[in-house]
Amino acid sequence: MLSGLGRLAAQSQERAYEGGWGMHPMWEVWGAWGIAMMVMMFLFWGIVIVGIVLGIRRLMGQGRERQQDAAMDILRQRYARGEITKEEFAARKRDLGE
Repeated sequence: MLSGLGRLAAQSQERAYEGGWGMHPMWEVWGAWGIAMMVMMFLFWGIVIVGIVLGIRRLMGQGRERQQDAAMDILRQRYARGEITKEEFAARKRDLGE
């Protein structure tokens, strides 16, 4: 039995790939499923990378919004206390982007 397996293994190794420009022998094994799996892999990693980028951008943007809100709060308080005029308030508000 062992000699039969050895002979089978030797025959399978002797069989050369004669495909040239033809179909690869593994095409029969994987076929269209292999291509579909490759496409799914690219989609998966694409979604992962886009998710990471969007997550980082969102985290970076949250800090900026808080700073602008804090600056506007201070500006409103100074205007309410009478420290700045209406024109100064409007000019600084434009500078802050609101």
